[in-house]
Amino acid sequence: MALLTEQQLRTIGFKAVGQNVRISDKASIYNAANISIGDNVRIDDFVVLSAGAGGISLGNHIHIAVYTSLIGAGAITIGDFANLSSRVSVYSSSDDYSGETMTNPCVPDEYKNVLHAAVTFEKHVIVGCGSVVLPGVTLHEGVAVGALSLVTKTCQPFGIYAGTPARFVKARSRDLLNLEQDYLVSAISANKGK
Repeated sequence: MALLTEQQLRTIGFKAVGQNVRISDKASIYNAANISIGDNVRIDDFVVLSAGAGGISLGNHIHIAVYTSLIGAGAITIGDFANLSSRVSVYSSSDDYSGETMTNPCVPDEYKNVLHAAVTFEKHVIVGCGSVVLPGVTLHEGVAVGALSLVTKTCQPFGIYAGTPARFVKARSRDLLNLEQDYLVSAISANKGK
């Protein structure tokens, strides 16, 4: 995977971009002025970041795997230590599928009824490959979503969810919170030694 250089990252026009950001030169970025990226973020080949008015905000220590897309007019927020596996689709906008209105971006707004709603992934969220997350959903801290799931409703902290539609399967361990603290302490110590 060829990565954009730091100079290339600075010229894209992001609202903000942190340190140690690794973005594939095959990723597609739209409306970069509405996209903020924290530190230690990796975005792989063929990822699409298409920010609407609400923007896209990525925290620190985030991985977004190949073919994943974040799209929509509503805000999309990804918290620290989150991981989106390959082919995950996150939508903060969705057409009305009822047939009572027309659909698609090639039709004027007055003929459509598009839902725009923020999507939020809190810290330590992991979403399995092929999953779809719809507008208005919050994945609270520590949520894990199994592969090929359709997430239509907010998921509670440290739950494992799977299925179509996604349902609670069982509680997720919170041991990773201790590992996070260990990691952050070691990172601070390593930086002091430089």
